Amino acid sequence: MKILQFICSTGFYGAERWVLALSKHMPSNVTSELAVTLEPGTEDLELVKQFKPIGKTHHVPMHGRFDVGAVKKLAALIKDNNIDIIHTHGYKSDILGVMAAKKAGIPCVVTPHGFENAADFKLRLFIWAGCQAMRFADKVVPLSKQLLADVKKFNVAEHKLAYIQNGVDLSEVEAVRITKKPKPENSKKVIGFVGQMISRKNITAILDCFDALYKKRQDIQLVFLGDGEDRPKLESYADTLDSDHAISFLGFRNDRLEQLRDFDMFVMTSTLEGIPRCLMEACAMEIPVSAYDIAGIDQLITHKESGLLTPLHNTEQLQKDWETLLDDTDYAQQLAQNARAFVQEHFSAQRMADEYYALFSTMLNEKRHG
Repeated sequence: MKILQFICSTGFYGAERWVLALSKHMPSNVTSELAVTLEPGTEDLELVKQFKPIGKTHHVPMHGRFDVGAVKKLAALIKDNNIDIIHTHGYKSDILGVMAAKKAGIPCVVTPHGFENAADFKLRLFIWAGCQAMRFADKVVPLSKQLLADVKKFNVAEHKLAYIQNGVDLSEVEAVRITKKPKPENSKKVIGFVGQMISRKNITAILDCFDALYKKRQDIQLVFLGDGEDRPKLESYADTLDSDHAISFLGFRNDRLEQLRDFDMFVMTSTLEGIPRCLMEACAMEIPVSAYDIAGIDQLITHKESGLLTPLHNTEQLQKDWETLLDDTDYAQQLAQNARAFVQEHFSAQRMADEYYALFSTMLNEKRHG
């Protein structure tokens, strides 16, 4: 069985790490290959570097941000490499991948990783086109129950839908977690976020909450790991805050897990999510979590059981939850231990890969038998 993972990547975020985790845990009789579009700024992708030990990698040249000519190139790549199934990730990848699969005569599986609630009209139109493309895939496999409900709004036929719950490679998280050492006394407590800096992550709310809390106490610092289109304006906004000297934007880091390990609290204020990989990793790392209570996040965190969830945009309660986790360390640690146990049981990459393998096998058997 030859599976081609196809993504129009712009960095190394949750979807890219997800592709790695899935491919790494596939059975030995599966050959996994990767195709990425070659666009300005994507010539040296971290995903490609990390995928090479797993399988072959391919580049699909693009002229501009969207090039329909890439469909022909992708279809030729599929035929030349005897690909059995193409598996796409992201709006642009879905559009190009579905068309190339039809042209090459192979099945296409689409996995939505999340929907963007963008304000920009052109981006919204592009997102709409990507969502329409899903209807022409052979299977659409959302990774959270909320995403499954969202997909149904785009009139994807019921027989094309399958649900496989998200998973992460917990082995790499565990290898770092066990290296954690006690912090020196009187060291500042680290509040942290890991993820893409885009509008739906609502990172301004994190900055505002931290600044309000910093006015009351100076034993805290805020660390951001990740990059994205909103980073420049977020850094500019942070510069206007009284707490700016206690805020660090570290960008993309190869030692991301080591940085996460040393957080005292992981925070998220997203307005829209699938099942965020960064949050799963925080849970697996046994870091106390405070987040807004939205769909997707509620599949990982149960309020007062495995973390603290605040009603969306309730900034006053959010600050209280942060203070609770920072000051009641025994309570925070119990919540974190519960979160780790839950993620280990329900969200392993191996379980996810086994379910995808079963799906791919069924699809190929159905194709062989007409």
